[in-house]
Amino acid sequence: MDELFDCTSRRVAGVDEAGRGPLAGPVIAAAVILDPQHPLSGLRDSKKLTETRRAALFDEITETALAWAVGRADVEEIDRINILEATLLAMRRAVEQLVPPADSVLVDGIQCPQLACPVQAVIKGDDKVASISAASVVAKVSRDREMLQLDSLYPGYGLARHKGYPSRMHLEALQKLGVTPIHRRSYAPVRRLLEGGEA
Repeated sequence: MDELFDCTSRRVAGVDEAGRGPLAGPVIAAAVILDPQHPLSGLRDSKKLTETRRAALFDEITETALAWAVGRADVEEIDRINILEATLLAMRRAVEQLVPPADSVLVDGIQCPQLACPVQAVIKGDDKVASISAASVVAKVSRDREMLQLDSLYPGYGLARHKGYPSRMHLEALQKLGVTPIHRRSYAPVRRLLEGGEA
């Protein structure tokens, strides 16, 4: 996997997110600047990796990267500004935490956050660019672990299993147990429940 910016950009950060689709929990973004002296094997879109492989790569990435950081946007922000804007906000927060800072940024997808440095979107970047793949792994593992913690705070919804996505189990639990503070009220199934309908 090759970075797209030329070598004049000394520190290129890859950025990706996890959690745009779920009905519950935050959206989390990660930014990673890989160390060229420590190449990692097996990097790819985190959704194509097993949970065990993601966890192992997470440890490798966080131990060897020149810099990495996680940014987030909580449920209240998602509901207030919409999921796209919340995702871009989480990405910006991740990039702004990098030490050392990035000279340029590559983002998975088609839209970029507003940053102080050059930024470029890469379609399917999580399978094309090593640093974006690394960010995909860090974002996914970070969010999954947070959902495990939320599962203990809000039992009965199955958050540890579906991570907040609208599975049949989740929708049935919402119908039975109701909406929690971590559910996204702007998402249709949750909104319908709050309006007296079915999820």
